[in-house]
Amino acid sequence: MASTHWRRNPAAIGTLLAVACLVTSSTGVIPVAASLLPLPPTTASPSPAAPAAATPAPSPSGFAATPSGPPACNNLTVISSWSLPRRAAQLVVVPAAETDVAAVAPSVEAGAGGVVLFGTAAPSDLGSQLRALAALDAGGPGPLVMTDEEGGEVQRVSNLVGSLPWPATMSATMTPAAVRQLAETVAEGMAATGITMDLAPVLDLAAGPGPDATHIDGPRSFGLASQTVTSYGLAFAEGLEAGGVTPVVKHFPGEGGATANTDDAPASTPPLTTLEAADLQPFEAAIGAGLPAVMVGDASVPGLSPGPASLSPAAITGLLRQQLGFEGLVLTDSLSAKAISDLGIDVPEASVDAVAAGADMLLYNSTTPNLTFQQVVEALVAAVSDGQIPTMTLDTAVMQVMAAKGVNLCG
Repeated sequence: MASTHWRRNPAAIGTLLAVACLVTSSTGVIPVAASLLPLPPTTASPSPAAPAAATPAPSPSGFAATPSGPPACNNLTVISSWSLPRRAAQLVVVPAAETDVAAVAPSVEAGAGGVVLFGTAAPSDLGSQLRALAALDAGGPGPLVMTDEEGGEVQRVSNLVGSLPWPATMSATMTPAAVRQLAETVAEGMAATGITMDLAPVLDLAAGPGPDATHIDGPRSFGLASQTVTSYGLAFAEGLEAGGVTPVVKHFPGEGGATANTDDAPASTPPLTTLEAADLQPFEAAIGAGLPAVMVGDASVPGLSPGPASLSPAAITGLLRQQLGFEGLVLTDSLSAKAISDLGIDVPEASVDAVAAGADMLLYNSTTPNLTFQQVVEALVAAVSDGQIPTMTLDTAVMQVMAAKGVNLCG
């Protein structure tokens, strides 16, 4: 995987840093990161000894005809040549038990954009299993491999890469510099295993009990003060980047004060005006620091979204993209969470709503992950075909996925 230090070292991606562009979607104007459109190759000047090029013959209108040639290659031109199912597949993150990653081989062979690992005790040969899994995407960029390596009881591969305390314990007993170093060490082990993305850190403001059916965070949070969460959360994220793993800050726009755990029931955060006074601040700082990925939560936000934020154009395209200026990868929280399913919305329908709202990658839990993957791809293709999702909205999301993978399709 390419270095995740693109925000501090623009030269590392060379000509991929061309001009930024704006892409119009059904939900508004989405800024596309500059890394998505590579500059065309420079054409060398002809040698003085070369014969002069013939003057194009005038066209019937009296203007010289423009010489035709192949269009310059960039990620968008390549992506737009893919079939709709191949494009849609790149948006889907398939859940896999870390003890049986081969079970999702059909989805990876079909081009799934990501795999998220679940479990608490990874096998010693997980790295070789992940390499074999990625090789199944023949000719493709391979999937992002994700875990929830937050600390405390939310760790998937600590037996292989080293353990992390609960975030609340880190902020109470360690300096931000020490947290950064510990996260870097763990990330180095993750990267060596083939894990490229960590669904962490949690930037919610919380204190007290949990995680449980009533409280989503508890000690998953670095604390209740926005300054503390910002300082420790960014240190954790920077450590992950330094160790070669992409951090994903969550749960935008802040679920620390939600009425329930969204895994267990529909939930609501405090009103947006309350979030703006404190809960939103760590996310604003993360965006200002150039962190590359944000997970949008499943709680509703009074004053912003009457339904789950992960399905809301106002939350994703409006607040996150346009108001706060975030240009990186947007992931949903689990679209199979009861905060969504209890509303009568299944994963394929939620996936369509999320992409239409501006999300780039879709996460879910399922006992039949390959079947659900197929259903989501089919739902996205149908939504593009009938105009519910504009083709450019789909292509923009795929470009964001390619940027997160550090992939130049013209290389």
